[in-house]
Amino acid sequence: MRCPFCQFPDNRVLESRSAESGQSVRRRRECLQCERRFTTYERIEFVPIVVIKRNGDRESFDRSKVLRGIMRACEKTGVSPVELENLVDEIEAELQQRTVREVPSYEIGELILQRLQTVNEVAYIRFASVYRQFRGIRDFVDTLNHLQSTATASADSAINEFIAQEGERETSTPSILH
Repeated sequence: MRCPFCQFPDNRVLESRSAESGQSVRRRRECLQCERRFTTYERIEFVPIVVIKRNGDRESFDRSKVLRGIMRACEKTGVSPVELENLVDEIEAELQQRTVREVPSYEIGELILQRLQTVNEVAYIRFASVYRQFRGIRDFVDTLNHLQSTATASADSAINEFIAQEGERETSTPSILH
């Protein structure tokens, strides 16, 4: 690492600490020639993700674009900015873990919808209406029906799991009444 002031190649690290929520390391350095101090940041270098748009164009994945779309869908829903950042972090991490570096935009949209469904139903409908290009009320009704059937299935599953756990508890716990 060259000194930004005198270009001397040698320096010493005075202090290292985690930065950007653990996503980078901040290092305070001192040049061994001019003795001036400067700060460097060390980050993981990700291989860029290329998004294939609906019209076939390709562009680099833009995290802020995803966040803006999600923020717009979540306006006035009470979803915190921290939750939104975490949601985008999850999506970006999932995309980075893939071996394929080119991802169709519809896959990113589906990842967003999967997560929004559990975060906020209104945000889910808002995002779906733009992402899936709703043309009329029928599209909204179909999506609401899908959302309701998914919620019903999840609730039924949770109820069945609770009943099964209660049944196990009754058979494993000795009864005082007997």
